Amino acid sequence: MINLSPPPVTAARRSRMLAVLLTGQAMASMDGSIVSVGAETIRESLHAGDAEIQLIVSGYLLTTGVLLVTCARIGDVVGHRRAFLWGLGWFTGASLLCGLAPDATVLVLARITQAMGAALLTPQIFALVHMHWDGAARRRAIGVYSMVLALGVALGQVVGGLIAGADLFGLSWRPIFLINVPIGLVLSAVGPRVLPNPRADRRVRLDLAGVALLTVAMTALTVPLIFGRDHGWPAWAWISLAGGVALLVVFVRHETRARHPLLDLEALRPDGTRPGLTACWIIMGCYTVFLFTLTLHLQTALGHSPFQAGLAFVPYTLGFGVLSLSWNRYPQWLQNALPVAGPVMFAAGAALLVLLYRDRWHPLGSTSLLLLAGAGHAAGYSPLIAQITSLVEPRLASAISALNSTGPVLAGVTAIAGLGSVYFAASSSAEGLVRVTAACVVLLAIGTACAVRVALARRTVSPASGAERERNR
Repeated sequence: MINLSPPPVTAARRSRMLAVLLTGQAMASMDGSIVSVGAETIRESLHAGDAEIQLIVSGYLLTTGVLLVTCARIGDVVGHRRAFLWGLGWFTGASLLCGLAPDATVLVLARITQAMGAALLTPQIFALVHMHWDGAARRRAIGVYSMVLALGVALGQVVGGLIAGADLFGLSWRPIFLINVPIGLVLSAVGPRVLPNPRADRRVRLDLAGVALLTVAMTALTVPLIFGRDHGWPAWAWISLAGGVALLVVFVRHETRARHPLLDLEALRPDGTRPGLTACWIIMGCYTVFLFTLTLHLQTALGHSPFQAGLAFVPYTLGFGVLSLSWNRYPQWLQNALPVAGPVMFAAGAALLVLLYRDRWHPLGSTSLLLLAGAGHAAGYSPLIAQITSLVEPRLASAISALNSTGPVLAGVTAIAGLGSVYFAASSSAEGLVRVTAACVVLLAIGTACAVRVALARRTVSPASGAERERNR
């Protein structure tokens, strides 16, 4: 019988592992936004109503936000490799269903199913990186991971616009989903051969009471955040938000007493982890709402097509990508300074861009400012999340992965719900964009303060204790 068990994890094999993991992450991230560009084409093709289109676009985000923490814990129960491959197969099959959907109802259900697969595969990626990389290799891996995670939304818009506009094989919007099928099949064939296959910890159990509490709490929070603005923030939205917050408090109290907690809160105990995660969530939320409102402004006020609006963000992606891939080669003092400088760079680039070019877009002038904002985003996220992982033991990898996956989703949804309302309430698109950017500047100042707290906390860790922690890894 042929032995298909994976060989020991070597440096060369880690490169193949990372390629598989990050390709899966790219598919899941892009599908959160790729459908937005083709929404009108889907509406016309399937004769879909407003509610159906909203569910097709937002149901994916809602489902992933609700399930990410639970699915991260499932990785501990069944093994992260197995959970990733299960999620990948689920996501690939659901993508095929989306592409073949005969009507809007089937497409809504297929999108929710697709999101369930994404929720299962994505938290395993960061957990596997945390467990199988360390030192400089981990910092490099996190830099690439951060780039894929953050830029998936922007790339989804560009790729979605390109595919929808090309009308490949006369299939209209369907290749937006069908493109995942061959990629998913290749990953499913390669993944079992390159991903490590350690035994799952049979002592770990899934806390079903915690699952129930968190699922209801996250649903109560995300449903009004996603749909409340479009319905004028009715009373049910505020009641649901209050109930969701109350249930989260109950969930946290339950987790502190649970024998097998769904989310091990011990991951938050090291000094610096809480303000560090807060800073990461803030910068991701500001990025999401800045992308959302600037894209709307470019289309509604300045006459860009969806594809042109997506291309306008290419300099941002370049700035983010270059710094994400290079920061770990900088001197140590500069690496330590980046999380504090990053939000300031992001705020400066975004504010100057809006003040100078909100009424008349200048491609050349906007390029340098978008490069600055993108580099600031990367500086404020990638080195900081790497610092956080160095503070947390590998056995808590799934907890940090769950927080790192769920936090940006909630931050993005909250930012679009809150600041999106500010944008739409303004007298003009330009005025709304100015108000949103001003709010982002304030939030990024808070993120800078959180990053400073992390820097101060890390200085209190003695060199001896740091060396001891590295030996224990």
